[in-house]
Amino acid sequence: INNNKCFKSQPQRLVITTIPHAITGEDIIAWLADRFQVDTQEARNFVSMLVALGYIYPLQDHRRLVIKPDASLYRFQTPYFWPTQQWPVEDTDYAIYLAKRNIRKRGILELHEQEHYNRLHKWMNHKWDFVVMQAKEQYRAAKERKKPDRVVFECQERAYWVVHRPPPGTVSAMDYGLDRLTDPNADEVTGELVKYCSTYKSHDPFLSNCLPSNPWLTDDATYWSLNMPSVEIPTKMRVERWTFSFAELLSDPRGRDDFRLFLKKEFSGENLAFWEGCEDLKWGEAATMREKAEHIYKTFLARGAPRWINIDGKTMEVTVKGLKHPHRYVLDPAQTHIYMLMKKDSYGRYQKSPVFKDTVKKAICPEEHRYRHGKLFNAKKRRPSLSPIILRQMEQEQRAKMAANVDITQVMSKLSKQGKEAPPPFLAPPLRNKHKRVMFRDFYRRI
Repeated sequence: INNNKCFKSQPQRLVITTIPHAITGEDIIAWLADRFQVDTQEARNFVSMLVALGYIYPLQDHRRLVIKPDASLYRFQTPYFWPTQQWPVEDTDYAIYLAKRNIRKRGILELHEQEHYNRLHKWMNHKWDFVVMQAKEQYRAAKERKKPDRVVFECQERAYWVVHRPPPGTVSAMDYGLDRLTDPNADEVTGELVKYCSTYKSHDPFLSNCLPSNPWLTDDATYWSLNMPSVEIPTKMRVERWTFSFAELLSDPRGRDDFRLFLKKEFSGENLAFWEGCEDLKWGEAATMREKAEHIYKTFLARGAPRWINIDGKTMEVTVKGLKHPHRYVLDPAQTHIYMLMKKDSYGRYQKSPVFKDTVKKAICPEEHRYRHGKLFNAKKRRPSLSPIILRQMEQEQRAKMAANVDITQVMSKLSKQGKEAPPPFLAPPLRNKHKRVMFRDFYRRI
């Protein structure tokens, strides 16, 4: 819309600053009603929708995204901030905007802005220095502009964030916020779902054939045996999942072992050890929580710690303060910092490292087991297979039995050799009482 041809706009004085191209609400409604031959109420509803979407913004009561049919002042938003541009609305950009307002207002923000500022500061603690640096640069560049231009841009930017991060009680046309589930500025949600499904389809035993066979259909437990948590040689499909994301790599115990080997060669294995310790504290027993937190602090965080990790001073301060009253999530800030450090720095190098390439080379690709139709669905002749949990329990019981089945003759021979070198043991005098002899015989047998 061309402001000069369609509306009667003129400079308006706002407080002590002159704002160019300001328009009253009643002029906008009257022009739309006359141009499109609609009644006043319909024109007002249409303009209210434009205000709610951010194409028009109020100059005075910026928190109310509605049109007022009076002398209230409005301006058209610059096309750069139009929703049709489909810029991704990032929390990092919002954090920079709030940091810039905090500098300009000298720490005096509105209540909802202060809450968002504190929350983002805690969440983005690992890169808050970058946020503040960007805010200072933008603030310095804005001061070089003329005051009317600077005020207009501040109004445009504030209107943009009022639409995309609405204050409490404001009806927003954009159905998202800090806890958003969908982002209307991004691609269609169905597209993201299709992308996820296409990525994981071949790794889902219910959607694709799993090698060597699907244990839920064939009762062949080979698939579970090959994908045990601590298997020596993983499958190619399992290794492929490690490249999907850093979270996939850490969620697989075998993947963590491979990543640990890589970090050990880079002399940074303490990062993964600290992350695993935090996970153990978070999901472990409550009775040992305080003891684990103290052990993690002495091992990784204290001065002169044997496996000291490198975190920034602010995170260290928050963590040490929280350890005075430890709880499950007391190490979350430090854990997040180390997680992001490994994700951005170590994870990429790991995928290009000889350790990962060697694992890919050794990974096995089992051949598919073929079953005849009659054999596959003959349930009466088919013996049900054991679940992975039962298999692990049986493995632990077998190890316990092997440890218990010690050769007694070898033990006795070792004891006899030691007895020759040692002083003679105490020998009980012969007992004539039969009951006492039986009692001592049982005693020596237990020994």
